[in-house]
Amino acid sequence: MTREEKQSLIDLANEARRRAYVPYSNYPVGAALRTKSGRLYTGVNVENAAYPQTMCAERVAIFKAVSEGETEFEVIAVVTNNGGSPCGGCRQVMAEFGLDTVVLLADGEGKLKKETTVNELLPEAFTPKHLVVNK
Repeated sequence: MTREEKQSLIDLANEARRRAYVPYSNYPVGAALRTKSGRLYTGVNVENAAYPQTMCAERVAIFKAVSEGETEFEVIAVVTNNGGSPCGGCRQVMAEFGLDTVVLLADGEGKLKKETTVNELLPEAFTPKHLVVNK
């Protein structure tokens, strides 16, 4: 992936971040996901007065992709004001679809702060291979 492609994905996530619904935390997050087929999906965090019902930007993008039949991901860019990292729940959802997915973390100015993988964010992840089906 070229530097320009990374920046384009970060810019897309940063643009999406402007649509975040964050009346409680005032911490907007935007995500942009590129599937292996090349399709792009964005997501924003959506807060709720019943806090546990809040949904993270990363999961919104992933769920949008899955709802369209995409389950193989190449890279996800996540943009926050300070370049924050995905929460544990988002890491687990990302692990479901591939530990090799590249994760780009950027700040609100669009500057790449860290490039990593889902595997590095969630070592020893619980994945579908850990499920044993008893017949």
